[in-house]
Amino acid sequence: MNSLQLDIRHITEIISKEEIRTLYPEAMKHRMALLDKTGKGSDFLGWTDLPAKINAVEIEKIEKLARHWKKNMDAVVLVGIGGSYLGARFVIEALSHTFAGEVPGGKSPRILYAGQNISEDYLHDLLEVLSGKSFGLTVISKSGTTTEPALAFRILKNELVQRFGKKSLSDRIIAITDAHRGALRKMAEKEGYHTFSIPDDVGGRYSVLTPVGLVPIAMAGFEIKSLLEGAGLMMQRCDTEQNIEDNPAALYAIARNLLYRKGKRIEILVNYEPRLHYMAEWWKQLFGESEGKEGKGLFPASVDFTTDLHSMGQYIQEGERHLFETVLSVSKPRHRVEVPVDENNLDTLNYLAGKRIHEVNEMAEMGTTLAHIDGGVPNIRIIIPEINEATLGQLIYFFEMSCALSGYLLGINPFNQPGVEAYKKNMFALLGKPGYEKEGEELRKKLE
Repeated sequence: MNSLQLDIRHITEIISKEEIRTLYPEAMKHRMALLDKTGKGSDFLGWTDLPAKINAVEIEKIEKLARHWKKNMDAVVLVGIGGSYLGARFVIEALSHTFAGEVPGGKSPRILYAGQNISEDYLHDLLEVLSGKSFGLTVISKSGTTTEPALAFRILKNELVQRFGKKSLSDRIIAITDAHRGALRKMAEKEGYHTFSIPDDVGGRYSVLTPVGLVPIAMAGFEIKSLLEGAGLMMQRCDTEQNIEDNPAALYAIARNLLYRKGKRIEILVNYEPRLHYMAEWWKQLFGESEGKEGKGLFPASVDFTTDLHSMGQYIQEGERHLFETVLSVSKPRHRVEVPVDENNLDTLNYLAGKRIHEVNEMAEMGTTLAHIDGGVPNIRIIIPEINEATLGQLIYFFEMSCALSGYLLGINPFNQPGVEAYKKNMFALLGKPGYEKEGEELRKKLE
C-alpha cells in the first residue's frame, strides 16, 4: 500500500529544524495523553484506535445492507449536518465519477444530501428529483433533534409515507444514532428502521470511520474495508516517537503551530483535483470546530486550484502575509488524456502537444508553489500517491490525529464546540420555541 508523505521543506525560512525538534517532546506527551485517554476531552477519544477495533460483524452487516439497497434503490438521501455527513461526502465525492449523475448505467443508488441547510428551494428541488425514483433515507443524528436534519428528515419521511406507505419505513430508512437514548433512537425502535449506533466516545467530526461514514460510503459502492486498512496503516505510522520524520501527524501539528506562533493566522488547504473539494470542506470543519475557541486558532480556508488562481491567487501572492498553504498533491491520476496537435496552432499550445494533462497540472502546481514561496507564503505539501479508498483512509486518520495534537499544543480542548450553541438559542427564540419566549422578545427588539 502506497503511503502519503509530508514535505515541510518550504517552511524552513521561517521555522528551523531545531524549533521543530524542541517542540517534539511536548507533542509526544500529548500523543500519550490521547492514547491513554487522559487529555482534555477524554470522553471523546474513541476515534484514536477505531481502525484496529472496528467490529467485523458490523462491517458485514453494513456491506450486506448496502448490497440489498443497491438492488432496490435508485437513490439514497443522506440526512445530516457537519460531522454527520461531511466525512462521508468527501470520500464519496473523491471516489466517484466527476459527472456521476450524467453517466448512463452509472453506479446505483445515487447518493443525495439533505439536512445540511434550511433552504426551502433546496428541499423542493430535492423532492422533485426524487419524484418517480425508488429511494431510501440514511439519517444521522445522535439526538434526532438538531434542527436542520430533523426538519429535512420529517419532510422526506413524509414523502416516503405518501408514496410507499407507512409500512415501507422499516425497509427504506437507516437511522445512525445514539445506542440507547434520544428522539431518533425512540423513533427508530417504534417504526422499525434499520439502525447503527454512534459510539458514545466519538464526536461527530471524528466519526467518519464509524457507521456515520461507513454506511453511506458502502451505499455508494466503495470498499470500506480498504478505507479502514488505510486508516490502520496511518495509525501505525503515528504510533512512533523515536523519529519525528516518521510521525507525519505530529510533524504537521508542530509545523502549523509554530507557523501560528510566528504570526501566520490563516491556513489555506489547496487542491489541484476537483474531486477533493469536499475533502477540504470536511477538513475545515474538523480544524475550525476543534481549534477555534478561547480566542485562539488558525482560521482554516480552502481553494481549488488552478480555478481559484484566477481569483484568490492575487491575494495569496501579494496580500497580507498572515497565511500559509497546505497543498494536497496527487501523484497519479486515474485516467490518461493527452494534448492533441492543432494544425493552425492559433492558441499557441502546440508546445504542449503530446503531454498529459496531468503533467500540465503538475507544472502549474510547482510553478504556483515557487511563486507563492517567493511571495512570502510558507508551504506544506501532503503527497497523495493516488486517490483511492486506502489513501483516503490514511488521510482521514492523519488529519484527525494532527488536529487533536495541534489542539493540545494550542492549550485547548479540541473535542468540544461550545460556540455553536449561540446561533441555535437565537434561532429557537426567534421561531417561538417553547421556553424561549423571553429571549425571543428581547431579540425582536434588537432587530427593530
